[in-house]
Amino acid sequence: TSERPRVKEADRVRMEPINDDFKKLTITYGFMETPNVPRALGLCRKQGLKFDIMSTSFFLGRRSLIPSARQGMPLWQDRLFIFLMRNAANPTDFFHIPPGRVVELGAQVAV
Repeated sequence: TSERPRVKEADRVRMEPINDDFKKLTITYGFMETPNVPRALGLCRKQGLKFDIMSTSFFLGRRSLIPSARQGMPLWQDRLFIFLMRNAANPTDFFHIPPGRVVELGAQVAV
């Protein structure tokens, strides 16, 4: 997310080749904009990158929170925080990513 409210389309997407088969895309949005990854990938086509969105994989990180009496907050605050995290927006929906194309990598975090 940029420190500016809006990012120009010309500055939105940056592509870095990793090897012949993989490319790293960095998509930047302003803090007042709603992310839409498929629309941003449409900008990549204008830059000459050819791909099929339904054969593209998207990797997302996911944290599973576990309450722990040994960490800093009281247990009731841990449980409240975990409840709020579980009810947060799903990243797949938030970024408008096709659900069948997402790979989630997770970690358990004690709070």
